[in-house]
Amino acid sequence: MQFAARLTGVVMVAMLAGQAAMARCEDYVPQPKPQNASRDIVGHDLDQIQERGFIDFAVYEDFPPWSYELGGKPAGVDIEIGRLIAEDLGVEARFNLLAAGENLEADLRNNVWKGPLIGGKVSNVMLHVPYNSDFACRVEQVVFTGQYTTESIAIAYRKDAYPEDPPVPAYFRFDTVAVENDSISDFYLSSFMGGALSTNVRRYRTTPDAMEGLAAGDTMAAMGPLAELESGLRDGLAVHQPPMPGFSISRWTIGVAVHQSYRALGYAVDDAIYAGLQDGRIQAIFAAHGVSFQDPVR
Repeated sequence: MQFAARLTGVVMVAMLAGQAAMARCEDYVPQPKPQNASRDIVGHDLDQIQERGFIDFAVYEDFPPWSYELGGKPAGVDIEIGRLIAEDLGVEARFNLLAAGENLEADLRNNVWKGPLIGGKVSNVMLHVPYNSDFACRVEQVVFTGQYTTESIAIAYRKDAYPEDPPVPAYFRFDTVAVENDSISDFYLSSFMGGALSTNVRRYRTTPDAMEGLAAGDTMAAMGPLAELESGLRDGLAVHQPPMPGFSISRWTIGVAVHQSYRALGYAVDDAIYAGLQDGRIQAIFAAHGVSFQDPVR
């Protein structure tokens, strides 16, 4: 299951919280505090990281343009942002490319604050974590910080199929559209107009797979996160962001996650990202990978 699919749970938390019109975290009951907590803490604080000379980042595997292997080495936007953070801290960046878990909470548990049951290890920082304040209440073992961009839903399309007007969601009542299976785009289109579009939705394992299907002419359009669509553009394809009627959360902020016990590390990482945003280094990373940079909500 890929990132966009797991994001669905975070989006649903935000939607339900908005419908209930409650103050942030009002309906959340804090979890019992573990006994002997100091013995259970995993990971390293800022001083330990700087003393040993490297910092571990958890990133998703097979997730272009964000993080993936190229020639046996990690590459992508998130990889370069990790290196920017490491440089600011004066240490080497190391990356743990991980397979997606059942959901985002499982990924945070396995890679930030507890560790997997079998094999693997926790990382000092997890990159590409969607931020939602209500979701943050429910994962109190983690500090969500270092917001470095915003992602949003867009539609890619074949220019020959839409020579005049780019498609909007209502077009898919008659036209075919590719999506990542079980993603928020899938959820949205399957429920749009009372399910009238569902017969024209073509589901793929990942958004890059959906873009391959679009490039091959198997569908007329594809819907998904803007950066993933842009990284899959080929000759004859284009992408745009039309209005999304009824889509309450079509944009979300992306940041990092750090173990709640290591606040100093979280502050240092946030400072590095803020500096990178202020001097344009982060924007330059996006430009070098051919994807649009969207300002984060910080």
